[in-house]
Amino acid sequence: MARSQEATISDAERPAAGEQLWSVFEFARRYRLAKREENRLLMLYGPTASLHDLLANARRHSLIS
Repeated sequence: MARSQEATISDAERPAAGEQLWSVFEFARRYRLAKREENRLLMLYGPTASLHDLLANARRHSLIS
């Protein structure tokens, strides 16, 4: 019998119960980030990251100075 994929993931790799994983592309679209900022987040985290990390590290530049 084949083992499920979830059984092969170690506890250290599994996100915490309250930690949501988001697509960096979806996050950038929803929060209206510039393409440059989206690319920076992609370099930092790859295609997915926790919502907490994205919110803590995203930079939004105002168009009004």
